[in-house]
Amino acid sequence: MNSKSKNEQLVFGMKPVIEAINSGKEIDKILLKRGMEGESQKELRELINSHQIPIQVVPFQKLDNITRKNHQGVIAFTSLITYQDIEKIIPQIYESGKDPLILILDKITDVRNFGAIARTAVCSGVDAILIPQQNAAQINEDAVKTSAGGLFKIAVCREPNLKTTIRFLKESGLQIVACTEKGTEEMYKVDFTMPTAIIMGAEDVGISNEYIKLSDHKVKIPILGDMDSLNVAVSAGVVLYETVRQRTGNSL
Repeated sequence: MNSKSKNEQLVFGMKPVIEAINSGKEIDKILLKRGMEGESQKELRELINSHQIPIQVVPFQKLDNITRKNHQGVIAFTSLITYQDIEKIIPQIYESGKDPLILILDKITDVRNFGAIARTAVCSGVDAILIPQQNAAQINEDAVKTSAGGLFKIAVCREPNLKTTIRFLKESGLQIVACTEKGTEEMYKVDFTMPTAIIMGAEDVGISNEYIKLSDHKVKIPILGDMDSLNVAVSAGVVLYETVRQRTGNSL
């Protein structure tokens, strides 16, 4: 990404960031200088909380490393996409006559993994990708490039509470399939032709236990060689294309 592109994704300075939020601009996250006080900072904090925007409190030096311009202790990263509402998407999928296929990404923060997963999701007919409000990859130019533009072709929903969202999906008739090393079921025995939401977790920490407990199936991808696991983007491709195989009626 060149410096011009980076600057186009940044909004910095107290007033500009407040105006960006008030105007409805999509914000991926905000970096705020540690120890800031004052009325403007209070107003910004209230806006951040009301809009549920991810925030990181960081040393002043980190902000200076991002831009040497007068950031006044606050930098916002704007999103390249518009986030969608999963509660509106699910009824629309059913009304179209399709069984929903949703992909939930838990704590996947690497932008290239995220972009690669998004590309595969588009190719395999996923209706929407769900990500958490915190601990998710920033949707920047690297993510879009790795997705080959796929992030502009699929609904991405940023959820403040994935646990609540998973419960909503279950109440909407979707089975929840957790793809995890802790799985005890064979992936190929799950019926993916049903309305389905698949959860993928970060390679280092996996899927949160609270989401695993809500799952209807805990599946494991077979590993035959002397390795513990697959890259998460590869794992997502394996599971999604088993779904494609079942839904298109193709046999191996």
